[in-house]
Amino acid sequence: MRRNTPIVLLSVGHACVDIYQGSVAALVPFFIAERSYSLAVASGIVLAASLLSSVAQPLFGVLTDRWAMPWILPVSTLLGGLGIALSGLSGSYPLTLVFVALSGIGVAAYHPESARVARIAGRGSHRAMGWFSTGGTVGFALAPLMVAAVMSAGGLRWTPLLVLPALVGAALCLPVVRVLQQRQAAGSRTPSPPAGSDDVASFVRLSLAVVFRSIAFIGLSTFIALYVRQRLGGGIAVGTAALFVLYLGSTVGAVLGGSLAARWDRVAVARWSYLVTAVAVAGVVGVPGPAVFVFLALTSAGLYVPFSLQVTLGQDYLPSRVGTASGITLGLTVSIGGLASPAIGALADATSLRTALAPLVAMPLLSWLLFRTLPEPGAPGTASSGAAAVARSGSGAAKPG
Repeated sequence: MRRNTPIVLLSVGHACVDIYQGSVAALVPFFIAERSYSLAVASGIVLAASLLSSVAQPLFGVLTDRWAMPWILPVSTLLGGLGIALSGLSGSYPLTLVFVALSGIGVAAYHPESARVARIAGRGSHRAMGWFSTGGTVGFALAPLMVAAVMSAGGLRWTPLLVLPALVGAALCLPVVRVLQQRQAAGSRTPSPPAGSDDVASFVRLSLAVVFRSIAFIGLSTFIALYVRQRLGGGIAVGTAALFVLYLGSTVGAVLGGSLAARWDRVAVARWSYLVTAVAVAGVVGVPGPAVFVFLALTSAGLYVPFSLQVTLGQDYLPSRVGTASGITLGLTVSIGGLASPAIGALADATSLRTALAPLVAMPLLSWLLFRTLPEPGAPGTASSGAAAVARSGSGAAKPG
């Protein structure tokens, strides 16, 4: 393979997986329309995907630290697609929750190992990890368009068509898996320098910051389609456009984050990004008219500038447990935002969506405050540098069970 081919394949595969994370929120308006669910009940579907994913991703991260599991990339991709494909076939609410949760497990299994593999393939480059993260955000952005196209053709009974990206993503993973297995069989290892000490306190603060970010993003993605339709009037197309803008802006943010981190340290970039995002979220909630789309784009870009940076920061704060760090920063702390969705939905049912979304303004502010306390790994007295973490994770790829 050419040098950049594995990252390209992993990025596209990441897009195919994260389509299913974005599909859950995109399906919510259709569940409400066809099954007459309340906002609180419909948000329980988001909770089902988030809850198991939140618990499972750190567990898969621990397994990744113990054994190299590149084979799990295509398997988990197929599982993520299968759950969403089945979610619309039954009118049973419990079965819908089971299928969506199945998809969440697939997504959970994918991310820790893919983050480890991507960082090895990218040789520790922040730009490479930014492109890998961009793949996921592109998947998020495409999800509402794909769901809307399928639903307009035949409603929820057509959800089996949504398995197609999973088939493509699994196929793209296979060449990367084969290359890694060939390297392992040939005894190819990256020399591992002494690992730096784990900075657990910084990792905990980082994780809390990502939790607050997750609450803001998942809260908006769950309800923004309905909120913009209420504010501007119009049908499902208006809501789909709002969700698309929210997700599309994230692709810009992910690429921008990797580029900015090449010039300034990651902590400073993330800190300023969260401060700008707080203003943008306030604009989404409070500014009337079509300007909401501008603030949505700024919000999504601001929330995703730190995304890949937080993954590598977590790996550098815990250089001896790169898989666990990836599982937590990509899993527990990201999908845990879905736990707040039912509370937002219940508040919206009791008051209004605008009132329910207003507290989300505080989430990026809390992340900003936490980032003010974080050191940049590699500075004197902190955890090991990114290069050391990459080398260690590379040696883990050949580590026997």
